[in-house]
Amino acid sequence: MSLLQIGKVLKSNGTDGGLLMGFRDIDLEDISLEEPVFIYFDGLPVPFFIERLTPRGNDKAIVHLNDVKDLKDAEEITGQAVFADYLEEEDDEDGFEALTGWTVAGVGTVTGFLDFPANPCLEVMTDKGEVIIPLHEDLIKSMDQKRRVISMDIPEGLLDL
Repeated sequence: MSLLQIGKVLKSNGTDGGLLMGFRDIDLEDISLEEPVFIYFDGLPVPFFIERLTPRGNDKAIVHLNDVKDLKDAEEITGQAVFADYLEEEDDEDGFEALTGWTVAGVGTVTGFLDFPANPCLEVMTDKGEVIIPLHEDLIKSMDQKRRVISMDIPEGLLDL
């Protein structure tokens, strides 16, 4: 399972456990109600299923999660990041090698995967040559499976050849 942040709980909404969530780099229509979202508690991802999602503009929604039934529950998770598993099981058969052919937005095309212990990296072909980019969850902003695009926050100087 590879979790990527898709949004954040901005505030509670109402007294029935409703949450105002802001979403980043994802279309609300792409959020599956059959798949759980995850919120970390004590360093572990806890799954929640979305019971209802009512869009509020392009990147916000009022969301009702299972097990969040009142204002107290909602306030407990206010401010928390929300994650989803965006490498589906069938796409993960080859591990991160399945990312070969994807595009790193603004950088180039993934040509390979380097499985360094505790530091997996992507080989990416740019217009200036090949670079190696660490594949760390803190650098990944979003992944669009339909378009096969990874948006990353790459530290300055990492792409210098």
